[in-house]
Amino acid sequence: MINRLKALLSGGDSRSATAAAPRESDDLQVAVAALLVEAALMDDRFEASERDKIAELLKARFELSDADAEALLATAREQVGQSSQLFGFTRVVADRFSPDERVELVEMLWQVAYADGHLDDYEANLLRRLAGLIHVSDRESGEARKRALAHLGLTP
Repeated sequence: MINRLKALLSGGDSRSATAAAPRESDDLQVAVAALLVEAALMDDRFEASERDKIAELLKARFELSDADAEALLATAREQVGQSSQLFGFTRVVADRFSPDERVELVEMLWQVAYADGHLDDYEANLLRRLAGLIHVSDRESGEARKRALAHLGLTP
């Protein structure tokens, strides 16, 4: 996976790009990671607690090694820096995740938003928008938020 991500970022020649083209699951992983990074960056800070939480969530969700999670996180940061729209990322998630997996992603997003101990208004707004874009209801998002807070040992 690391080699495929490096090939994607480096742009390589057409033969190596074709040979190292990321699989659909890699696209999905990048989309999920990019949404998590976007949630962390929404308050204009990317704290170590948020970064660590994203790496932890990616490793658990996609069964990645530490190195693969770090490579995925680096790719996601690059993609977020190059993209001015979230629609492409949310489209991949909405198309390829089941309803339960989309709710799980919203819970992951809440965990990232609260990883630094507080929720910024911009973060809350982003999470409401993302939930709508990936077809997660307000009720489901609220329940996911409560589970995220409980997981982090915080009170609502």
